[in-house]
Amino acid sequence: MAGRRLLLLLLLLVAAAFLGAASAGAGGKSSAVFELIHREQATWAERARMDRDRRTYISSRERRRATETPAAEAFAMPLSSGAYTGTGQYFVRFRVGTPAQPFLLVADTGSDLTWVKCRRPAWAAPDPGYYGAPASNGSSSVSAPASNPRAFRPERSRTWASIPCSSDTCTASLPFSLAACPTPGSPCAYDYRYKDGSAARGTVGTDSATIELSGRGGGGDARKQKRAKLRGVVLGCTTSYNGDSFLASDGVLSLGYNNISFASRAAARFGGRFSYCLVDHLAPRNATSYLTFGPNPAVSWVVKTACGGSAPAPGARQTPLLLDHRLHPFYAVGVNGISVDGELLKIPRLVWDIQEGGGTILDSGTSLTVLASPAYRAVVAALSKKLAGLPRVTMDPFDYCYNWTSPSTGEDLAVAVPDLAVHLAGSARLQPPPKSYVIDAAPGVKCIGLQEGEWPGVSVIGNILQQEHLWEFDLKDRQLRFKRSRCMQ
Repeated sequence: MAGRRLLLLLLLLVAAAFLGAASAGAGGKSSAVFELIHREQATWAERARMDRDRRTYISSRERRRATETPAAEAFAMPLSSGAYTGTGQYFVRFRVGTPAQPFLLVADTGSDLTWVKCRRPAWAAPDPGYYGAPASNGSSSVSAPASNPRAFRPERSRTWASIPCSSDTCTASLPFSLAACPTPGSPCAYDYRYKDGSAARGTVGTDSATIELSGRGGGGDARKQKRAKLRGVVLGCTTSYNGDSFLASDGVLSLGYNNISFASRAAARFGGRFSYCLVDHLAPRNATSYLTFGPNPAVSWVVKTACGGSAPAPGARQTPLLLDHRLHPFYAVGVNGISVDGELLKIPRLVWDIQEGGGTILDSGTSLTVLASPAYRAVVAALSKKLAGLPRVTMDPFDYCYNWTSPSTGEDLAVAVPDLAVHLAGSARLQPPPKSYVIDAAPGVKCIGLQEGEWPGVSVIGNILQQEHLWEFDLKDRQLRFKRSRCMQ
């Protein structure tokens, strides 16, 4: 009980800090930023459990069906790590409605619907066709409390417009919408459901998001920033939900590839690109990084004047961004192989082939990188062989953990960690720092921070392996650009 009270106190403190904080500075003449703020680490067992739920979501999510540009070039939003809540996710501050209401949302590259927790008006009829009354499926669900000051009230927003269930947006663009349509003008209802039992239910509309426009490229005085409205944002009004990942946030900011997602809508208005940089998961609590909409000069290709060609920004790599319909809304990349200490491992090529049931995605909502079984076994065998001189210890949820402490000095042993490289299409290589795959799991204990996935199945590059890299998703030219970065601006 004391632990629960402490967790509640932490969440209340975070909420208070969020509501009282000024919007962080946006950068760049051609970019805009949401701040990411790091908190202390969640337990690895909790992260692994949520990653398993996430894999269920990636492989078997149930679906029913497969305006105005601000006068600026970009905008940015601060992002914060949700590790302190036990989720391993990243949060973003988001303002929606007129007048604008502030919310703390999970930034998720695997979501195509942006939604916030809503409170149904007292006069609304409690039926499934209005503001998402709970589905009668026997599962336990939570409604937005009447006392919650951050529950969105659509009837109080002058710019909220409900989407009819008979509209093309509802029937063709929302793969999670419900078939029920009592009358052509009834609100479009959704049941965003996963087979692990988590779900969000409500109705869909459009509203305006208030954004901070960037002027120079990262950080800056929020008082000098200009605000603008991003109109026509598709927004889910969720009035019932269940699942642990929703308890510490007010909803989800959709960064997935879908014509209704926030990422697609915002990127289309700001150069067709968005980028983010995730700080080290062991960084100080107040470390911040950013989600940026618009070209990011740190990684964007620059045009050569001599022959009209293009060249990368210094240190940046580029690989094709695969927007395959079989993996929507996730972003996939082509993988040619994985090497350890320069030796290319023997992994069947089928593992990386989407057409054969494999493939690889980047996912901000998964903490630990998941490799399909044939790839996982080859990689951990190669890494563990290099670390064979260290004493093994047992620690859930990892298969390979080591006592890294010297018995004589009590300090960490000076043991070289083998180099790991993911060879991507287009001759690009992702070479994460050793601490991103041989991770500090406990004082004096390091573990191979990878998880075994099913085969056939999709491999997932999780947010820990992505950390200390700047990632730019170029939706217009279908390219993924990345480079090493400390992320803190």
